[in-house]
Amino acid sequence: MVFRLVAVLVLAVALFVGYIFAALSWSYSEGERAGWVQKFSRKGWLCKTWEGELALVSLPGSTVEKFPFTVRDDTVAAEIMKVMGKRVNLHYEEKVGLPTTCFGETRHFVTRVTVSGDIPLAPGITLQGDVAAPAPGAPSAPAASQP
Repeated sequence: MVFRLVAVLVLAVALFVGYIFAALSWSYSEGERAGWVQKFSRKGWLCKTWEGELALVSLPGSTVEKFPFTVRDDTVAAEIMKVMGKRVNLHYEEKVGLPTTCFGETRHFVTRVTVSGDIPLAPGITLQGDVAAPAPGAPSAPAASQP
């Protein structure tokens, strides 16, 4: 009787671990979002994950949409911290069916970050991504270009 109880318990734990492994390995969807990282912090009581918000702006003057995301890899988190304040592209995988927030507070897990270049303002009009004041004595570059 005790053997059966232990066997059922071990089987239940093995099934749960297998389910978690499958949920973390399989992605429901993947894609990229572009914007500015406006909030990024390490959170959690026991399971520490990096949680952040990406501000998505489609048109200047429009309402800002927020994209909440989770980062599990410390290397990716360090890359995001380096590029805060710049326009970035975040590559993410959406994981569905994780049973607790111990794996992350959101369904969107960022796996890669790249810095964006030009910012499209309107068809044919772009703003340079790294707009900085020119050095003294250096010729200034135009901020917007048209075809």
